Amino acid sequence: MATSDEAARQARVMALLLPHHDRARATARRLCRSHADGDDLFHEAVLRAFDHLDELRDVEKFRSWFYAVLLSVHRSRHRRSFWRRLLPLSEVRREPVVDGGGDAVAGAQRMARALATLSPIEREAIVLFELEGFTLDEVAALQDQSLPAVKSRLVRARARLRRHYERAERADQPVVRGEAT
Repeated sequence: MATSDEAARQARVMALLLPHHDRARATARRLCRSHADGDDLFHEAVLRAFDHLDELRDVEKFRSWFYAVLLSVHRSRHRRSFWRRLLPLSEVRREPVVDGGGDAVAGAQRMARALATLSPIEREAIVLFELEGFTLDEVAALQDQSLPAVKSRLVRARARLRRHYERAERADQPVVRGEAT
């Protein structure tokens, strides 16, 4: 049974997380390449945030703090040797196609496949900067890297994404054979 102190801490974490819940969960899914693994990552990050809530100095910076926790959990999962054996980083897992919203689902699946071509650190940078709207300085702080390192990582990741989409576009175009005259 939870003590009143634990219940109060849990309520505080949930209240702070509420405005960011859906975006943070989506970020976890993007980082992991699958909904199930992303949900596991998100829940593990919530548990770690609960355990380390005393380290949050400024409630106004909860979003950045929680994303730092999320990234820390993500990185520690990739460092574990058993994760590398169970889920090779080169493997791209496909999510099942859900009926309804076909274009949105197909677009999300294309984006997930494209993000899967990036290294975990590049994927973090792209997701945080391009999709979550963190500033370059915030991404640098979250990744514990210099600003130039983050900028070059984003340039490399964008180039890799561009090549992926160009290859996918060429593969989707029908082959037109010239007619003999």
